[in-house]
Amino acid sequence: MLTSRMMTNRQRTDTRVRQISGGAVWNVGGSSAASDTVLAVSNGNGGLLGSGTNAPLYTSMFLSRSDPDAEREAYERRIALALNIGQVNRILDYSRLSSTPASTRQSGHIWKDSAWIRDGVSKLLDAPQLRDDYYCSILAYSHNAKRLAVGLGNYVHLWSEQSGVDTPESLNLLSSTTLADTQHVTSLSFSSSNGGQAILAVARADGRVALWSPFESEPRFNATQPKPISCVAFKPVTVKKPSLRDDAMTVATEELLVGDEVGHIYLYSIEWPTETESAVFGWNGAITLLARIEVHCQQICGLAWTPDGEFFASGGNNNACYLFETRNVLRNPNSGDIPSGTVTVRQGPDGESIYAIATGHNSVRQVPSTQAKHRWELNAAVKAIAFCPWQRGLLAIGGGSNDRCIHFYHTMSGACLATIDCAAQVTALIWSQTRREIAATFGFAQPEHPFRIAVFAWPTCEQIIAVPWFDESRALYAIPYPGSPVADTTDDVGPRNSGDRSPGCRRGIAGAEGCIVVAASDAAIRFHEIWTGGKIGVGNAVGMLGGSDVLESLQGIEREGRSTIR
Repeated sequence: MLTSRMMTNRQRTDTRVRQISGGAVWNVGGSSAASDTVLAVSNGNGGLLGSGTNAPLYTSMFLSRSDPDAEREAYERRIALALNIGQVNRILDYSRLSSTPASTRQSGHIWKDSAWIRDGVSKLLDAPQLRDDYYCSILAYSHNAKRLAVGLGNYVHLWSEQSGVDTPESLNLLSSTTLADTQHVTSLSFSSSNGGQAILAVARADGRVALWSPFESEPRFNATQPKPISCVAFKPVTVKKPSLRDDAMTVATEELLVGDEVGHIYLYSIEWPTETESAVFGWNGAITLLARIEVHCQQICGLAWTPDGEFFASGGNNNACYLFETRNVLRNPNSGDIPSGTVTVRQGPDGESIYAIATGHNSVRQVPSTQAKHRWELNAAVKAIAFCPWQRGLLAIGGGSNDRCIHFYHTMSGACLATIDCAAQVTALIWSQTRREIAATFGFAQPEHPFRIAVFAWPTCEQIIAVPWFDESRALYAIPYPGSPVADTTDDVGPRNSGDRSPGCRRGIAGAEGCIVVAASDAAIRFHEIWTGGKIGVGNAVGMLGGSDVLESLQGIEREGRSTIR
Protein backbone atom coordinates (compact mmCIF):
# COMPACT_ATOMS: atom_id res chain seq x y z
CA MET A 1 0.00 0.00 0.00
CA LEU A 2 1.17 3.52 -0.77
CA THR A 3 1.82 5.73 2.26
CA SER A 4 3.82 8.89 2.73
CA ARG A 5 7.28 8.49 4.17
CA MET A 6 9.44 10.70 6.35
CA MET A 7 12.94 10.30 4.98
CA THR A 8 15.93 11.73 6.82
CA ASN A 9 18.22 13.78 4.64
CA ARG A 10 21.71 12.54 5.33
CA GLN A 11 23.42 14.95 3.00
CA ARG A 12 25.54 17.78 4.37
CA THR A 13 24.05 21.20 3.77
CA ASP A 14 27.12 22.44 1.92
CA THR A 15 27.13 19.59 -0.59
CA ARG A 16 26.52 20.46 -4.21
CA VAL A 17 22.92 19.62 -5.10
CA ARG A 18 22.42 21.21 -8.47
CA GLN A 19 24.82 21.71 -11.31
CA ILE A 20 24.44 24.20 -14.13
CA SER A 21 26.71 23.74 -17.11
CA GLY A 22 28.30 26.70 -18.83
CA GLY A 23 27.64 25.44 -22.34
CA ALA A 24 27.74 22.49 -24.68
CA VAL A 25 30.48 20.05 -23.71
CA TRP A 26 32.45 18.65 -26.62
CA ASN A 27 35.62 17.32 -25.04
CA VAL A 28 36.06 16.97 -21.31
CA GLY A 29 39.38 15.68 -20.01
CA GLY A 30 40.32 13.91 -16.83
CA SER A 31 37.90 11.59 -15.11
CA SER A 32 34.96 12.65 -17.26
CA ALA A 33 36.47 11.99 -20.66
CA ALA A 34 34.06 10.21 -22.95
CA SER A 35 36.65 7.55 -23.68
CA ASP A 36 36.28 6.31 -20.08
CA THR A 37 32.74 5.12 -20.77
CA VAL A 38 31.94 5.00 -24.49
CA LEU A 39 33.94 4.72 -27.68
CA ALA A 40 34.53 8.00 -29.49
CA VAL A 41 36.75 9.52 -32.15
CA SER A 42 37.97 13.07 -32.61
CA ASN A 43 36.24 15.23 -35.19
CA GLY A 44 39.46 17.15 -35.84
CA ASN A 45 38.09 20.37 -34.36
CA GLY A 46 38.41 19.64 -30.66
CA GLY A 47 35.13 17.76 -30.45
CA LEU A 48 34.10 14.11 -30.44
CA LEU A 49 32.06 11.88 -32.70
CA GLY A 50 30.32 8.70 -31.65
CA SER A 51 32.10 5.62 -32.92
CA GLY A 52 30.69 4.54 -36.27
CA THR A 53 28.61 7.71 -36.79
CA ASN A 54 29.00 11.31 -37.87
CA ALA A 55 26.90 12.50 -34.92
CA PRO A 56 28.56 14.64 -32.25
CA LEU A 57 29.18 12.99 -28.88
CA TYR A 58 28.54 15.15 -25.83
CA THR A 59 29.55 14.34 -22.29
CA SER A 60 27.58 14.95 -19.12
CA MET A 61 29.26 16.90 -16.34
CA PHE A 62 28.50 14.35 -13.62
CA LEU A 63 32.19 13.56 -13.14
CA SER A 64 33.58 17.07 -13.60
CA ARG A 65 35.33 18.88 -10.80
CA SER A 66 33.34 21.61 -9.09
CA ASP A 67 33.71 25.23 -10.20
CA PRO A 68 33.34 27.74 -7.31
CA ASP A 69 31.87 30.41 -9.59
CA ALA A 70 29.38 27.98 -11.08
CA GLU A 71 28.55 26.73 -7.59
CA ARG A 72 27.80 30.25 -6.41
CA GLU A 73 25.71 31.04 -9.48
CA ALA A 74 23.73 27.82 -9.07
CA TYR A 75 23.18 28.58 -5.39
CA GLU A 76 21.87 32.08 -6.21
CA ARG A 77 19.51 30.66 -8.80
CA ARG A 78 18.16 28.08 -6.35
CA ILE A 79 17.54 30.74 -3.70
CA ALA A 80 15.81 33.01 -6.21
CA LEU A 81 13.72 30.10 -7.44
CA ALA A 82 12.73 29.03 -3.93
CA LEU A 83 11.72 32.60 -2.99
CA ASN A 84 10.01 33.18 -6.35
CA ILE A 85 12.25 36.20 -7.02
CA GLY A 86 13.20 37.29 -10.51
CA GLN A 87 16.98 37.74 -10.61
CA VAL A 88 16.65 40.64 -13.03
CA ASN A 89 15.05 42.70 -10.27
CA ARG A 90 17.69 44.53 -8.25
CA ILE A 91 15.23 45.97 -5.70
CA LEU A 92 13.01 43.77 -3.58
CA ASP A 93 9.43 45.04 -3.34
CA TYR A 94 8.26 43.99 0.11
CA SER A 95 4.80 45.45 -0.48
CA ARG A 96 3.88 42.70 -2.89
CA LEU A 97 1.86 39.77 -1.68
CA SER A 98 3.67 36.49 -1.90
CA SER A 99 2.48 34.22 -4.71
CA THR A 100 3.59 31.15 -2.74
CA PRO A 101 0.66 29.21 -1.24
CA ALA A 102 0.20 29.71 2.50
CA SER A 103 0.51 25.98 3.12
CA THR A 104 4.03 26.06 1.69
CA ARG A 105 5.10 29.20 3.57
CA GLN A 106 3.96 27.85 6.91
CA SER A 107 5.39 24.37 6.67
CA GLY A 108 9.05 25.38 6.33
CA HIS A 109 9.74 23.83 2.94
CA ILE A 110 13.00 24.48 1.14
CA TRP A 111 14.05 23.96 -2.49
CA LYS A 112 16.67 21.22 -2.58
CA ASP A 113 17.81 18.67 -5.15
CA SER A 114 15.35 20.27 -7.59
CA ALA A 115 12.51 19.35 -5.22
CA TRP A 116 10.49 20.95 -2.41
CA ILE A 117 11.30 19.24 0.89
CA ARG A 118 10.97 19.98 4.59
CA ASP A 119 14.09 21.02 6.46
CA GLY A 120 15.97 17.84 7.41
CA VAL A 121 13.40 15.37 6.11
CA SER A 122 11.74 14.53 2.81
CA LYS A 123 8.14 13.38 2.40
CA LEU A 124 7.90 10.58 -0.16
CA LEU A 125 5.24 8.09 -1.10
CA ASP A 126 6.26 4.86 0.58
CA ALA A 127 5.92 1.96 -1.84
CA PRO A 128 6.59 -1.40 -0.17
CA GLN A 129 6.96 -4.38 -2.51
CA LEU A 130 8.12 -2.11 -5.33
CA ARG A 131 10.28 -4.42 -7.41
CA ASP A 132 13.89 -3.35 -7.86
CA ASP A 133 13.70 -4.35 -11.52
CA TYR A 134 14.97 -2.35 -14.49
CA TYR A 135 12.57 -4.17 -16.80
CA CYS A 136 9.35 -3.15 -14.99
CA SER A 137 7.44 0.05 -15.89
CA ILE A 138 5.04 0.33 -12.98
CA LEU A 139 3.81 3.96 -13.18
CA ALA A 140 0.97 5.46 -15.23
CA TYR A 141 -1.12 8.62 -14.94
CA SER A 142 -4.60 9.38 -16.29
CA HIS A 143 -5.55 12.99 -17.01
CA ASN A 144 -9.19 11.93 -17.27
CA ALA A 145 -9.39 10.15 -13.92
CA LYS A 146 -6.67 12.31 -12.31
CA ARG A 147 -5.13 9.24 -10.75
CA LEU A 148 -1.62 7.86 -10.51
CA ALA A 149 -1.45 4.07 -10.90
CA VAL A 150 1.42 2.24 -9.20
CA GLY A 151 2.20 -1.47 -9.47
CA LEU A 152 3.64 -2.90 -6.25
CA GLY A 153 4.35 -6.60 -6.37
CA ASN A 154 1.12 -8.36 -7.35
CA TYR A 155 -1.12 -5.36 -6.67
CA VAL A 156 -2.14 -2.15 -8.41
CA HIS A 157 -2.79 0.92 -6.26
CA LEU A 158 -4.38 4.18 -7.37
CA TRP A 159 -3.39 7.49 -5.79
CA SER A 160 -5.12 10.84 -6.26
CA GLU A 161 -4.71 14.27 -4.73
CA GLN A 162 -8.18 14.34 -3.24
CA SER A 163 -8.87 10.78 -2.08
CA GLY A 164 -5.42 9.38 -1.39
CA VAL A 165 -4.84 5.66 -1.97
CA ASP A 166 -7.29 3.13 -3.38
CA THR A 167 -6.64 -0.56 -3.99
CA PRO A 168 -9.49 -1.86 -6.18
CA GLU A 169 -10.30 -5.42 -5.15
CA SER A 170 -11.70 -6.38 -8.54
CA LEU A 171 -8.47 -5.33 -10.24
CA ASN A 172 -6.27 -7.29 -7.86
CA LEU A 173 -7.87 -10.72 -7.93
CA LEU A 174 -5.00 -13.16 -8.28
CA SER A 175 -5.33 -16.35 -10.26
CA SER A 176 -5.36 -19.49 -8.13
CA THR A 177 -3.92 -21.51 -11.00
CA THR A 178 -0.50 -19.84 -10.99
CA LEU A 179 2.11 -19.14 -8.36
CA ALA A 180 1.83 -15.78 -6.62
CA ASP A 181 5.42 -14.82 -7.42
CA THR A 182 4.72 -15.11 -11.15
CA GLN A 183 1.74 -12.74 -11.07
CA HIS A 184 3.56 -9.49 -10.28
CA VAL A 185 2.70 -6.36 -12.23
CA THR A 186 5.26 -5.64 -14.94
CA SER A 187 3.79 -2.65 -16.79
CA LEU A 188 0.92 -0.14 -16.66
CA SER A 189 -0.58 2.20 -19.24
CA PHE A 190 -3.65 4.47 -19.42
CA SER A 191 -5.62 5.04 -22.62
CA SER A 192 -5.66 8.31 -24.55
CA SER A 193 -6.88 11.51 -22.96
CA ASN A 194 -9.12 12.43 -25.90
CA GLY A 195 -10.86 9.05 -25.57
CA GLY A 196 -12.05 10.07 -22.10
CA GLN A 197 -12.39 6.49 -20.78
CA ALA A 198 -9.24 6.24 -18.60
CA ILE A 199 -8.77 2.56 -19.47
CA LEU A 200 -5.91 1.08 -17.47
CA ALA A 201 -3.96 -1.80 -19.00
CA VAL A 202 -2.34 -3.97 -16.31
CA ALA A 203 0.30 -6.42 -17.54
CA ARG A 204 1.47 -9.31 -15.38
CA ALA A 205 4.32 -11.77 -15.47
CA ASP A 206 1.92 -14.71 -15.86
CA GLY A 207 0.79 -13.47 -19.28
CA ARG A 208 -2.45 -11.73 -18.29
CA VAL A 209 -3.44 -8.24 -19.43
CA ALA A 210 -6.46 -6.76 -17.64
CA LEU A 211 -8.35 -3.73 -18.98
CA TRP A 212 -10.16 -1.74 -16.31
CA SER A 213 -11.43 1.81 -15.82
CA PRO A 214 -11.53 3.74 -12.51
CA PHE A 215 -14.99 4.89 -13.59
CA GLU A 216 -16.28 1.30 -13.34
CA SER A 217 -16.29 -1.34 -10.64
CA GLU A 218 -15.19 -4.39 -12.64
CA PRO A 219 -12.62 -5.13 -15.35
CA ARG A 220 -14.23 -5.60 -18.76
CA PHE A 221 -11.53 -7.61 -20.48
CA ASN A 222 -8.87 -10.08 -19.40
CA ALA A 223 -6.54 -11.13 -22.20
CA THR A 224 -4.27 -14.11 -21.70
CA GLN A 225 -1.08 -14.09 -23.75
CA PRO A 226 1.02 -17.16 -24.57
CA LYS A 227 4.11 -15.72 -22.82
CA PRO A 228 4.78 -13.43 -19.81
CA ILE A 229 4.05 -9.77 -20.55
CA SER A 230 6.81 -7.21 -20.05
CA CYS A 231 5.48 -3.94 -21.50
CA VAL A 232 2.23 -2.23 -22.58
CA ALA A 233 1.55 1.16 -24.20
CA PHE A 234 -1.71 2.78 -25.34
CA LYS A 235 -1.76 4.95 -28.45
CA PRO A 236 -2.10 8.60 -27.32
CA VAL A 237 -5.00 9.28 -29.72
CA THR A 238 -8.18 7.42 -30.62
CA VAL A 239 -8.87 5.81 -34.00
CA LYS A 240 -12.23 6.12 -35.76
CA LYS A 241 -13.55 2.74 -36.92
CA PRO A 242 -16.86 1.04 -37.71
CA SER A 243 -18.36 -0.45 -34.57
CA LEU A 244 -18.21 -4.22 -34.25
CA ARG A 245 -21.71 -4.11 -32.80
CA ASP A 246 -23.17 -2.10 -35.69
CA ASP A 247 -20.89 -1.46 -38.66
CA ALA A 248 -23.14 1.41 -39.75
CA MET A 249 -21.85 3.38 -36.76
CA THR A 250 -18.39 4.95 -36.50
CA VAL A 251 -16.89 4.91 -33.01
CA ALA A 252 -13.66 6.04 -31.39
CA THR A 253 -11.45 3.06 -30.52
CA GLU A 254 -8.23 2.75 -28.55
CA GLU A 255 -5.16 0.85 -29.72
CA LEU A 256 -2.79 -0.97 -27.39
CA LEU A 257 0.69 -2.41 -27.86
CA VAL A 258 1.59 -5.45 -25.75
CA GLY A 259 5.15 -6.79 -25.61
CA ASP A 260 6.19 -10.11 -24.10
CA GLU A 261 9.36 -11.68 -22.73
CA VAL A 262 10.25 -13.57 -25.91
CA GLY A 263 10.24 -10.47 -28.12
CA HIS A 264 6.75 -10.56 -29.64
CA ILE A 265 4.60 -7.42 -29.89
CA TYR A 266 0.81 -7.57 -30.22
CA LEU A 267 -1.34 -4.70 -31.49
CA TYR A 268 -4.93 -4.63 -30.19
CA SER A 269 -7.93 -2.48 -31.09
CA ILE A 270 -10.32 -1.82 -28.20
CA GLU A 271 -13.93 -0.69 -28.53
CA TRP A 272 -15.11 0.55 -25.14
CA PRO A 273 -18.74 1.80 -25.02
CA THR A 274 -19.82 3.93 -22.08
CA GLU A 275 -21.68 2.35 -19.19
CA THR A 276 -24.91 3.87 -20.51
CA GLU A 277 -24.35 2.40 -23.96
CA SER A 278 -23.47 -0.97 -22.43
CA ALA A 279 -26.71 -0.97 -20.43
CA VAL A 280 -28.84 0.07 -23.41
CA PHE A 281 -27.40 -2.39 -25.92
CA GLY A 282 -26.35 -5.15 -23.52
CA TRP A 283 -22.85 -5.12 -25.01
CA ASN A 284 -19.59 -4.42 -23.17
CA GLY A 285 -17.47 -3.75 -26.23
CA ALA A 286 -14.79 -5.74 -28.00
CA ILE A 287 -11.06 -6.24 -28.14
CA THR A 288 -9.55 -7.26 -31.46
CA LEU A 289 -6.06 -8.54 -32.15
CA LEU A 290 -4.84 -6.72 -35.27
CA ALA A 291 -1.22 -7.74 -35.69
CA ARG A 292 1.64 -9.71 -34.24
CA ILE A 293 5.12 -8.24 -34.72
CA GLU A 294 8.17 -10.49 -34.58
CA VAL A 295 11.37 -8.43 -34.71
CA HIS A 296 13.03 -8.81 -31.30
CA CYS A 297 14.53 -12.11 -30.21
CA GLN A 298 14.50 -11.19 -26.50
CA GLN A 299 12.30 -9.41 -23.97
CA ILE A 300 10.49 -6.20 -24.93
CA CYS A 301 11.74 -3.46 -22.57
CA GLY A 302 10.10 -0.31 -23.91
CA LEU A 303 7.26 0.80 -26.20
CA ALA A 304 6.42 4.36 -27.24
CA TRP A 305 4.13 6.16 -29.70
CA THR A 306 4.47 9.46 -31.51
CA PRO A 307 1.98 12.06 -30.22
CA ASP A 308 -0.16 11.62 -33.35
CA GLY A 309 0.03 7.80 -33.24
CA GLU A 310 1.41 7.53 -36.76
CA PHE A 311 4.62 5.82 -35.62
CA PHE A 312 5.71 3.69 -32.69
CA ALA A 313 9.05 2.37 -31.47
CA SER A 314 10.03 -0.76 -29.58
CA GLY A 315 13.13 -1.43 -27.52
CA GLY A 316 14.36 -4.87 -26.55
CA ASN A 317 16.84 -6.73 -24.43
CA ASN A 318 18.60 -7.67 -27.67
CA ASN A 319 20.05 -4.12 -27.72
CA ALA A 320 17.90 -3.03 -30.65
CA CYS A 321 15.27 -0.35 -31.20
CA TYR A 322 12.82 -0.61 -34.10
CA LEU A 323 10.68 2.13 -35.61
CA PHE A 324 7.35 1.23 -37.26
CA GLU A 325 4.84 3.20 -39.27
CA THR A 326 1.42 2.21 -37.96
CA ARG A 327 -0.34 2.16 -41.33
CA ASN A 328 2.31 -0.16 -42.78
CA VAL A 329 1.94 -2.56 -39.87
CA LEU A 330 -1.81 -2.76 -40.49
CA ARG A 331 -1.51 -3.04 -44.27
CA ASN A 332 -2.01 -6.62 -45.46
CA PRO A 333 -0.41 -7.19 -48.88
CA ASN A 334 -2.52 -10.29 -49.56
CA SER A 335 -6.03 -9.05 -48.78
CA GLY A 336 -7.98 -5.94 -47.96
CA ASP A 337 -9.10 -7.22 -44.58
CA ILE A 338 -7.06 -7.76 -41.46
CA PRO A 339 -7.87 -11.02 -39.65
CA SER A 340 -8.55 -10.59 -35.95
CA GLY A 341 -7.96 -12.75 -32.93
CA THR A 342 -10.64 -14.98 -31.47
CA VAL A 343 -12.62 -13.53 -28.56
CA THR A 344 -14.12 -15.88 -26.00
CA VAL A 345 -16.36 -15.03 -23.05
CA ARG A 346 -16.37 -16.59 -19.59
CA GLN A 347 -18.18 -15.81 -16.37
CA GLY A 348 -16.23 -14.07 -13.62
CA PRO A 349 -16.47 -14.86 -9.87
CA ASP A 350 -19.34 -12.38 -9.46
CA GLY A 351 -21.19 -13.35 -12.61
CA GLU A 352 -19.61 -10.68 -14.80
CA SER A 353 -18.54 -11.43 -18.37
CA ILE A 354 -14.79 -11.54 -18.93
CA TYR A 355 -13.46 -11.58 -22.47
CA ALA A 356 -10.31 -13.55 -23.31
CA ILE A 357 -8.36 -13.39 -26.54
CA ALA A 358 -6.86 -16.53 -28.01
CA THR A 359 -3.79 -15.64 -30.05
CA GLY A 360 -2.49 -17.98 -32.71
CA HIS A 361 -0.02 -17.79 -35.58
CA ASN A 362 -2.79 -18.14 -38.15
CA SER A 363 -5.26 -15.69 -36.64
CA VAL A 364 -3.52 -12.34 -37.01
CA ARG A 365 -1.40 -10.29 -39.37
CA GLN A 366 2.25 -11.36 -39.04
CA VAL A 367 4.73 -8.48 -39.26
CA PRO A 368 8.37 -9.44 -39.98
CA SER A 369 11.46 -7.34 -39.27
CA THR A 370 11.55 -6.19 -42.89
CA GLN A 371 8.40 -4.18 -42.19
CA ALA A 372 10.27 -1.89 -39.76
CA LYS A 373 11.14 1.57 -41.05
CA HIS A 374 14.43 1.71 -39.13
CA ARG A 375 16.53 -0.41 -36.81
CA TRP A 376 19.07 1.10 -34.41
CA GLU A 377 21.64 -0.96 -32.54
CA LEU A 378 22.89 0.07 -29.08
CA ASN A 379 25.35 -1.58 -26.71
CA ALA A 380 22.72 -2.56 -24.12
CA ALA A 381 19.00 -3.10 -23.62
CA VAL A 382 16.67 -0.30 -24.74
CA LYS A 383 13.96 0.71 -22.27
CA ALA A 384 13.83 4.52 -22.41
CA ILE A 385 12.15 5.77 -25.62
CA ALA A 386 10.64 9.24 -26.14
CA PHE A 387 9.33 11.01 -29.24
CA CYS A 388 9.67 14.78 -29.14
CA PRO A 389 6.22 16.41 -28.77
CA TRP A 390 7.17 19.71 -30.44
CA GLN A 391 9.59 18.63 -33.18
CA ARG A 392 8.27 16.08 -35.61
CA GLY A 393 10.86 13.50 -36.58
CA LEU A 394 12.97 13.70 -33.40
CA LEU A 395 13.38 10.57 -31.27
CA ALA A 396 15.47 9.97 -28.14
CA ILE A 397 16.37 6.51 -26.86
CA GLY A 398 18.46 5.51 -23.86
CA GLY A 399 20.72 2.51 -23.40
CA GLY A 400 21.18 0.22 -20.44
CA SER A 401 24.19 -0.39 -18.23
CA ASN A 402 26.58 -1.35 -21.06
CA ASP A 403 25.62 1.66 -23.19
CA ARG A 404 24.92 4.50 -20.71
CA CYS A 405 24.05 7.04 -23.38
CA ILE A 406 21.12 9.03 -24.75
CA HIS A 407 20.93 8.78 -28.54
CA PHE A 408 18.95 11.19 -30.73
CA TYR A 409 17.68 10.07 -34.14
CA HIS A 410 15.82 11.51 -37.11
CA THR A 411 12.87 9.20 -37.68
CA MET A 412 12.45 9.90 -41.40
CA SER A 413 16.05 9.26 -42.47
CA GLY A 414 17.24 7.17 -39.52
CA ALA A 415 20.28 9.42 -39.08
CA CYS A 416 21.89 9.75 -35.65
CA LEU A 417 21.81 13.43 -34.67
CA ALA A 418 23.72 13.40 -31.38
CA THR A 419 24.72 11.26 -28.41
CA ILE A 420 25.13 12.21 -24.75
CA ASP A 421 27.39 10.06 -22.58
CA CYS A 422 25.62 9.93 -19.19
CA ALA A 423 27.90 7.39 -17.48
CA ALA A 424 24.78 5.63 -16.19
CA GLN A 425 22.01 3.25 -17.19
CA VAL A 426 19.20 5.33 -18.74
CA THR A 427 15.84 4.22 -17.32
CA ALA A 428 13.43 6.92 -18.59
CA LEU A 429 13.31 9.90 -20.95
CA ILE A 430 10.75 12.72 -20.76
CA TRP A 431 10.61 15.67 -23.16
CA SER A 432 9.49 19.01 -21.76
CA GLN A 433 6.20 20.27 -23.15
CA THR A 434 7.12 23.95 -22.74
CA ARG A 435 10.81 24.21 -23.56
CA ARG A 436 13.46 22.57 -25.74
CA GLU A 437 14.78 20.23 -23.08
CA ILE A 438 14.70 16.56 -22.17
CA ALA A 439 14.85 14.93 -18.73
CA ALA A 440 16.54 11.60 -18.08
CA THR A 441 16.59 9.28 -15.07
CA PHE A 442 19.43 6.92 -14.29
CA GLY A 443 20.02 3.54 -12.69
CA PHE A 444 23.44 1.97 -12.22
CA ALA A 445 26.28 4.45 -12.82
CA GLN A 446 29.71 3.67 -14.23
CA PRO A 447 32.00 5.32 -13.20
CA GLU A 448 30.09 5.76 -9.95
CA HIS A 449 28.32 9.09 -9.39
CA PRO A 450 25.27 10.10 -7.31
CA PHE A 451 23.21 11.79 -10.04
CA ARG A 452 19.89 10.11 -10.80
CA ILE A 453 18.03 12.85 -12.71
CA ALA A 454 19.34 15.30 -15.29
CA VAL A 455 17.96 17.78 -17.80
CA PHE A 456 19.67 18.49 -21.12
CA ALA A 457 18.94 21.23 -23.66
CA TRP A 458 18.28 20.43 -27.30
CA PRO A 459 19.96 20.74 -29.75
CA THR A 460 23.02 21.97 -27.78
CA CYS A 461 22.94 18.95 -25.42
CA GLU A 462 23.95 21.34 -22.65
CA GLN A 463 23.47 19.91 -19.17
CA ILE A 464 20.97 22.20 -17.43
CA ILE A 465 20.55 20.50 -14.05
CA ALA A 466 21.77 17.38 -12.31
CA VAL A 467 19.92 16.00 -9.28
CA PRO A 468 21.89 13.74 -6.90
CA TRP A 469 20.44 11.07 -4.66
CA PHE A 470 22.86 10.56 -1.81
CA ASP A 471 21.17 7.48 -0.34
CA GLU A 472 22.60 5.25 -3.11
CA SER A 473 19.15 4.35 -4.48
CA ARG A 474 18.50 4.28 -8.22
CA ALA A 475 15.76 5.61 -10.47
CA LEU A 476 13.95 2.67 -12.06
CA TYR A 477 11.28 4.46 -14.11
CA ALA A 478 9.65 7.88 -14.44
CA ILE A 479 6.63 9.56 -16.01
CA PRO A 480 5.37 13.18 -16.23
CA TYR A 481 2.84 14.32 -13.62
CA PRO A 482 0.67 17.50 -13.73
CA GLY A 483 1.53 18.81 -10.26
CA SER A 484 4.44 19.97 -8.14
CA PRO A 485 6.49 18.20 -5.49
CA VAL A 486 5.65 19.55 -2.05
CA ALA A 487 5.19 17.73 1.23
CA ASP A 488 2.45 18.65 3.65
CA THR A 489 2.44 18.23 7.42
CA THR A 490 0.41 15.01 7.48
CA ASP A 491 2.10 11.64 7.73
CA ASP A 492 -0.41 9.40 5.96
CA VAL A 493 -1.95 9.52 2.55
CA GLY A 494 -5.72 9.26 2.97
CA PRO A 495 -9.03 10.94 2.17
CA ARG A 496 -8.80 14.73 1.93
CA ASN A 497 -11.10 17.62 1.18
CA SER A 498 -11.04 18.80 -2.41
CA GLY A 499 -9.19 21.97 -1.48
CA ASP A 500 -6.43 20.24 0.46
CA ARG A 501 -2.93 19.72 -0.85
CA SER A 502 -1.26 16.35 -0.69
CA PRO A 503 2.31 15.17 -1.34
CA GLY A 504 3.48 15.99 -4.84
CA CYS A 505 0.67 18.37 -5.76
CA ARG A 506 1.65 22.03 -5.46
CA ARG A 507 0.74 23.91 -8.62
CA GLY A 508 2.30 27.28 -7.99
CA ILE A 509 5.69 27.29 -9.68
CA ALA A 510 5.39 24.30 -11.98
CA GLY A 511 2.43 25.70 -13.90
CA ALA A 512 1.60 23.82 -17.08
CA GLU A 513 4.77 21.71 -17.01
CA GLY A 514 4.12 19.86 -13.76
CA CYS A 515 6.81 17.55 -12.40
CA ILE A 516 8.07 14.02 -12.88
CA VAL A 517 7.25 10.99 -10.73
CA VAL A 518 10.10 8.56 -10.21
CA ALA A 519 10.00 4.97 -8.96
CA ALA A 520 13.11 4.44 -6.84
CA SER A 521 14.94 1.26 -5.89
CA ASP A 522 14.51 2.06 -2.17
CA ALA A 523 10.77 1.30 -2.46
CA ALA A 524 9.70 4.92 -2.75
CA ILE A 525 7.84 7.10 -5.24
CA ARG A 526 9.52 10.50 -5.53
CA PHE A 527 8.20 13.75 -6.99
CA HIS A 528 10.73 16.10 -8.60
CA GLU A 529 10.01 19.53 -10.06
CA ILE A 530 12.68 20.06 -12.68
CA TRP A 531 11.05 22.62 -14.97
CA THR A 532 10.00 25.91 -13.42
CA GLY A 533 9.03 29.37 -14.58
CA GLY A 534 7.25 30.35 -17.77
CA LYS A 535 7.21 28.77 -21.19
CA ILE A 536 10.47 29.21 -23.08
CA GLY A 537 9.09 28.42 -26.51
CA VAL A 538 9.00 25.25 -28.59
CA GLY A 539 8.10 24.16 -32.08
CA ASN A 540 9.81 23.58 -35.41
CA ALA A 541 12.88 25.78 -35.69
CA VAL A 542 16.18 25.89 -37.52
CA GLY A 543 18.84 23.73 -35.88
CA MET A 544 16.49 21.27 -34.19
CA LEU A 545 17.65 18.32 -36.32
CA GLY A 546 21.39 18.38 -35.83
CA GLY A 547 21.82 21.52 -37.93
CA SER A 548 21.31 19.57 -41.16
CA ASP A 549 19.67 21.58 -43.94
CA VAL A 550 18.66 18.35 -45.68
CA LEU A 551 16.93 16.83 -42.64
CA GLU A 552 15.21 20.11 -41.79
CA SER A 553 13.90 20.47 -45.34
CA LEU A 554 12.44 16.96 -45.10
CA GLN A 555 10.41 18.17 -42.10
CA GLY A 556 9.33 21.38 -43.85
CA ILE A 557 11.74 23.66 -41.95
CA GLU A 558 13.20 26.25 -44.30
CA ARG A 559 16.20 28.35 -43.29
CA GLU A 560 15.78 32.04 -44.12
CA GLY A 561 17.63 32.97 -47.27
CA ARG A 562 18.43 29.37 -48.15
CA SER A 563 18.32 28.65 -51.84
CA THR A 564 16.73 25.45 -53.05
CA ILE A 565 18.30 23.33 -55.78
CA ARG A 566 15.68 21.71 -57.97
